[in-house]
Amino acid sequence: MSFIQLLGKIPSQHCSQQTAEELALLAYNRGLKLSSPGYPVVGVGFTGSLASSRPKFGDHRFHLSTRTSDRLSVSTVTLSKGLRTREQEDTVSSRLLLKAIANACKVQAASVSHLTESDMSDEHETHFSEDQELEQLIDGKICFKVYPFSSETCTPTAERKIILSGSFNPLHDGHVKLLEVATSFCGNGYPCFEISAVNADKPPLSVSQIKDRIKQFEKAGKTVIISNQPYFYKKAELFPGSAFVIGADTVARLINPKYYDGDYGKMLEILDGCKRIGCTFLVGGRNVDGVFKVLEDFEIPETLKDMFVSIPADRFRMDISSTEIRKSGGL
Repeated sequence: MSFIQLLGKIPSQHCSQQTAEELALLAYNRGLKLSSPGYPVVGVGFTGSLASSRPKFGDHRFHLSTRTSDRLSVSTVTLSKGLRTREQEDTVSSRLLLKAIANACKVQAASVSHLTESDMSDEHETHFSEDQELEQLIDGKICFKVYPFSSETCTPTAERKIILSGSFNPLHDGHVKLLEVATSFCGNGYPCFEISAVNADKPPLSVSQIKDRIKQFEKAGKTVIISNQPYFYKKAELFPGSAFVIGADTVARLINPKYYDGDYGKMLEILDGCKRIGCTFLVGGRNVDGVFKVLEDFEIPETLKDMFVSIPADRFRMDISSTEIRKSGGL
């Protein structure tokens, strides 16, 4: 049951190369969610059928896999039956697993072979280009990809992400200023921009479109995360404990039951879920239907009020949007 809950399905075979790969991918995505922006992550999967107190009809074998951002490594080892005790098979498989982790981390590992001539081993490695990584992201195989262009380093105490989400088509000075002001409000935190490659009501961005948007952040020297979650409650699950920087126009949608199938209770439940995992919203003033509004202009439900923090208009005010910039440029 533990295995099924982890994979989210009943595997066709518990002990197989495919299952080891799926475990490594799950671990990689979990590692991404737990890591600081820009830090390398490796996911490890292992599954085996080794010697037991009762004789086995099948092979004594194990499958191990490691996944990094741009590489998938898989090994399948079939051990000589009856040659080792269970403890000895555990030792061999554990040492080979540690060696695989070292290789994934590009750390020199001892080259001593723990296998005999009668054992069989098959290894292969797949490398991914940036385009392939982004395609995997769009398809939902990986949850996000970080481009740490910022010169600011993320200290161990700055585990909280301060995230400004948007399409950034184009990125402009107002976006940069808003994130800077929000970061000064939060104190300790790592500022990031975030773009969802998948849209709620439009086709997903193409790989070339994503790469074009990324170039803006590289030029500006700002960290950007590419995810596949268009909804804030899903972003909250990806980045628990984060502070999301939003405009007043987004607040208007967040607290409108219309966007929750017209169900006020559903709205409270979803936003309370974001609150429980430590997420907050920093709100900057914005034009809403032609009128400049700030957080105080909205009636926030009492149970959610402490989730929302206002950025005073005298600290930040953005009257221009990416849409207006595109229109003025004839785009």
